[in-house]
Amino acid sequence: YWVDVLNMVGLYAILGLSLNLIVGHAGLFNLGHAAFYAIGAYTAAILNTQFQIPILLLLPVCGLTAGLFAIVIVRPIIHLRGDYLCIVTIGVGEIVRIALINNVFGITGGSNGIFGISRPSIFGYVIRRPHQFFYLIWIFVAITVFLFYRLEQYSRFGRALNYLRGDAVAAEGSGIDTAHYKLWAFVLGAFWAGMAGTIFAAKMTIISPESFSFWESVLMFLIVILGGSGSIPGMILGAFLIVGLPELFRGFAN
Repeated sequence: YWVDVLNMVGLYAILGLSLNLIVGHAGLFNLGHAAFYAIGAYTAAILNTQFQIPILLLLPVCGLTAGLFAIVIVRPIIHLRGDYLCIVTIGVGEIVRIALINNVFGITGGSNGIFGISRPSIFGYVIRRPHQFFYLIWIFVAITVFLFYRLEQYSRFGRALNYLRGDAVAAEGSGIDTAHYKLWAFVLGAFWAGMAGTIFAAKMTIISPESFSFWESVLMFLIVILGGSGSIPGMILGAFLIVGLPELFRGFAN
C-alpha cells in the first residue's frame, strides 16, 4: 500500500514539475493542466488497445500529442493575463473532460472509459507489481529533475524563463520575446504532462474521464504553490504534502 502511495507521489511530482514550467517560470495561471494529462493517457490507451503498440514506446507520442494540443489552444490566448487566462484554462480542462464523456469519434469509451490497457514491459520483463512501478516512476522523476535543472541553469531557454519569473516587463524591455517563451513553456509542460498520463494509463490499465476532473488540476496547482513556484525540489515536497500526507492520516478519518 505505501509503495503504491509513493508511486502516486512520484506521478504527481512529475505533473508538478511540468506545471511548474508554466506557473512557476512563465507566470501563467493554468488551472486546466489535467487536460494535457488526460490527452496523454487517452492517446496511450487508444493506440495501445487498438493497435497493440507497446506502452513505453508511446511516451514521446503521447507527449507530442499533448504538446500539439497545447499549441492549438494556447496560441490564441497567450496574451491574456492573470484571472482571465486562469478562467480560460479551467474552461479548456472542462471541455476536454466533457468531450471524453461524450465519446468523441466513438473512441474514448464515454463515461465508462477504456479498459484493457497493457502493462509496460522492458526487454520482455512485464512491470506489474507496485514495487516494480516504483522504480519506473521514480527513475522518470529523476530524469525529469535532471533535465529540467539542466534546462533552467544551462540553456538560453531556461535563462529566459528565469527572467520571466523575475520580472516579465523587464525581460520584455531587455529584448526577450516573452510571448514566444511563454508559449513554449506551456507546450513543454503539456508535453511532460502527456507522458505522465501515459504512465498513469499503464499503471491503472483502465482510465475514465473522472480521473481527469477539475480537482486534479487544483491538486497540481497546489503542489506548485506549496512547493514554491520555480523550485524543483519544492515540487517533490509539494507532491508529498498534497498526495502523501492525506494518506498518512487516512486512518484518523473516522
